[in-house]
Amino acid sequence: MLGIGRRRIGNMKVLVVVDMQNDFVSGNLGTKEAVAIVPDVKKKIEEYYNNGDVVFFTKDTHLDGYLDTQEGKKLPVEHCVIGTNGWEIVDELKSYAKHVINKNRFGSNYLAECIHGGFASNDYDSVELVGVCTDICVVSNALLIKAWVPEMEITVDASCCAGVTPEKHRAALEVMKSCQINVIGEKTYD
Repeated sequence: MLGIGRRRIGNMKVLVVVDMQNDFVSGNLGTKEAVAIVPDVKKKIEEYYNNGDVVFFTKDTHLDGYLDTQEGKKLPVEHCVIGTNGWEIVDELKSYAKHVINKNRFGSNYLAECIHGGFASNDYDSVELVGVCTDICVVSNALLIKAWVPEMEITVDASCCAGVTPEKHRAALEVMKSCQINVIGEKTYD
């Protein structure tokens, strides 16, 4: 099955690593908060792989001409253009990115469908999301998964997420809590 570390008997947990790409960590749209979460995200990924659980990575994926899209007009910063260094997963996590879903929008219906299928077949019993940006792609994917699989236990580890700003990060966490998504690991930025 797609995204499995080492297969184990019984239900598996799913980790979704959202958009941990160069442009969002240290590039055009990077932040010090995004840089700071990389070691914790790496530990979380290793924990899932060591337990034989499922790990999906998403990659924000744009084509040349991004600035002419609706998103590009509202966020006029070229980023994550397919084939560029900014589109690549950060070096510290790249070796773990075996099962990658390229997405050209904030949330991925394909990711939600994969998780739904695993839940329906009793392979997956919970999903956890980490990554960037909390207030854009993390919240979008968490809400899509919640819509596709309302009975699945969904968690976001705030200590392994970073928003566009610390304020927007916190606001997105509150929105997810309102939608019955568990939020763990909340802390304040230094």
